[in-house]
Amino acid sequence: MFILSRRGLLAGGAALLAAPRLAGAQALPDRPIRIIVPYNAGGITDVISRGMAVGLQAALNQPVVVENRPGANGTVGTLAAARAPADGTTLTMGITDTFAINRSTFPSLPYNDETDFAPISMVTRVPFALMIGAHRRDITDFASFVREARREAGRLSHASWGVGSSSHLAFEFVARAQNFEKLHVPFAAQAPGMQAVAAAQVDSMMLPVGGANSLAVDNRARIIALAHPGRIELTPNVPTLTELGVPLSTGLWLALYAPARTPPAVVARLNAAVRDGVRHQQTLDVFRQQAGVPEPSTPEELAAFARAEREQWGRLVREKNIRVDA
Repeated sequence: MFILSRRGLLAGGAALLAAPRLAGAQALPDRPIRIIVPYNAGGITDVISRGMAVGLQAALNQPVVVENRPGANGTVGTLAAARAPADGTTLTMGITDTFAINRSTFPSLPYNDETDFAPISMVTRVPFALMIGAHRRDITDFASFVREARREAGRLSHASWGVGSSSHLAFEFVARAQNFEKLHVPFAAQAPGMQAVAAAQVDSMMLPVGGANSLAVDNRARIIALAHPGRIELTPNVPTLTELGVPLSTGLWLALYAPARTPPAVVARLNAAVRDGVRHQQTLDVFRQQAGVPEPSTPEELAAFARAEREQWGRLVREKNIRVDA
């Protein structure tokens, strides 16, 4: 994995902004740019995309709109983006699922996450949190969660935003590490899964910490562990899974892609706009609410990072023999 320091971000951003803004200032068609979000409104991908759209619009000085195209764990919207004109006016917010996991879980994925897209830049990463519904008063911390999961032997229910999703696989890792079975309840998106936990219909969920915290502050759920290297400002009293003996540090990464064959000058212009846009105050505020920080990258860094992620998640998918019906 790579994490750019703030100093590196500012220095790299200045260097990239200098050339593409001059050489590629006219590279983008003068019409609105759309970011296809392959998930429903209200989830983390939608929230981050709308925050990023504000920064991009300011950097490019042209309208940037978000279009939700949900379905099949992001496959429907991602395919639509792959088929869009390669002129820089249609982008997609790629995430762990669509650009690292789906290749392993879908027998016949209708797009190729490498050859059908031109990487633009990493945007941000957000850590996962393990959330328990407030109705489970017998579960107050990770130790009691594991105890009850083992005692219930496959009856403790766990929500995710789809079979083979990052939410599903991260929880599979915890269940394997702690040697318990659970009842998986997949939903079509993050928000319905959260609502099911809040309504006492499902017991638990692994999801981005910002969404989990929105329920925790209303006492509709409890966050009992964080899948992150260290504790974070948003939830300072929540221990990490590493502290609790489970070596899992994961979450959702989000990055912008354009269709393949997008001209290099357009990719460079968009990369510069991302580096500029992530510093917009409204964009920063959205990231902060989700415990994310700006992590712009070069297209080459993003491509290398995604390849490593595909290998890592692919091993877990093969080990658990997880497949999504075509």
